[in-house]
Amino acid sequence: MYTHKLTAEDVKRLVEEEDVKFIRLQFVDIIGTPKNVAITVDQLDQALNGRIVFDGSSIEGFVRIEESDMYLKPDPSTFSIFPWVPAQGREARLICDIYKSDGTPFEGDPRYRLKKAMRRAKDMGYKFIVGPECEFFLFHRDDNGDPTLITHDKASYFDLGPIDLGENARRDMVLALEDMGFEIEASHHEVAPGQHEIDFKHSSALKAADNIVTFKLVVKVVAQRHGLHATFMPKPIYGIDGSGMHCNLTLYKDGMNAFYDETDERKLSKEAYWFIGGLIKHAKGLAALTNPTVNSYKRLVPGYEAPVHIAWSVANRSPLIRIPSLQSSRRIELRNPDPSCNPYLAIAAMLNAGLDGIANKIDPPGPINCDINNSDMICERLPENLKEALEEFQKDEVLVNTLGSQLCEHYLKAKYIEWDEYIQMVHPWEVNKYLSRY
Repeated sequence: MYTHKLTAEDVKRLVEEEDVKFIRLQFVDIIGTPKNVAITVDQLDQALNGRIVFDGSSIEGFVRIEESDMYLKPDPSTFSIFPWVPAQGREARLICDIYKSDGTPFEGDPRYRLKKAMRRAKDMGYKFIVGPECEFFLFHRDDNGDPTLITHDKASYFDLGPIDLGENARRDMVLALEDMGFEIEASHHEVAPGQHEIDFKHSSALKAADNIVTFKLVVKVVAQRHGLHATFMPKPIYGIDGSGMHCNLTLYKDGMNAFYDETDERKLSKEAYWFIGGLIKHAKGLAALTNPTVNSYKRLVPGYEAPVHIAWSVANRSPLIRIPSLQSSRRIELRNPDPSCNPYLAIAAMLNAGLDGIANKIDPPGPINCDINNSDMICERLPENLKEALEEFQKDEVLVNTLGSQLCEHYLKAKYIEWDEYIQMVHPWEVNKYLSRY
């Protein structure tokens, strides 16, 4: 793990010292799928100077073919060596920003959209810190190596071996992540059979998004090496809990937690209340980015520890937003995001929603201190499906501007295609329900 922010010269030195032979230049498409261009060390200088070209028209939602030349500009601070590659012929990666041929940033780059939101926060005097809690399932593979829905164990929350058969895989994931510079705070079995969570240290918004992309890659690679399949699909199995990605959000100002106020009864500052107000105001449209798949909404149903109602509380886990009880480090936990999201776009949208609350001093409704799912209280609900979320997103000017016109157009197009494919498909439930009846 490197203890300081790396420069281009640091990267070249480390490549030589560690005998790295290949470097993968990574970025994500609009959906959040990792892409990469592999180069040899002979091309490293050219890469660090932003002269590696790729065909942007081949990446979903980027550009038309007549505008296809795009340039990768690596961020030296993201340099990391893959720990699963043998010492000879080692591989490293650099996460890249995308630039146009005229030398300006490509506005459809998800990483650029997050950087733009962070600049807005900085202009307001804030630094945004994010702590994601990524959950995932481990499943067996069949004789052909294809994933099944057979979980690798029957364990539950906080169980350990020999009940938790994924403990060895999870341990190796933690070790690999630490080798790549992560500071792991906790890892444990989650509520559902075959479900796990690994938590890493809270960090700046950009680093958090980079970490989520890296985390998902590491988990999948290590699982495969154990003969298992790791999935971040939000709800792979009916009748058990799905996988979320709760996000702990904090603003800092002048090095101090801007959400903390000793004089308030809940130890929350005005900025904290307004930030909550912004998240609540934009919650419906925000779901199109934090819960971006058809399957996401199979998780957001009552009875499975996932939020359904747009409300907030201190400690109570049933609403959308929870304020954890540790008062000295006040933070806001947004509980609906899931790990299928593009983390750059989701975090950018969370930030802009909260900043809109601060800029316009949006007061939230009063907190809910009971289990909403088992009460008679009436609260607004999150969208019930992807189509509803997309419609809410399109009406939300703050969120549309977070993506920008080009990215917004392509994102909506891709997601409406996904929805149309889903509603035209005949699903097994329909066959079981109606084939004999009618």
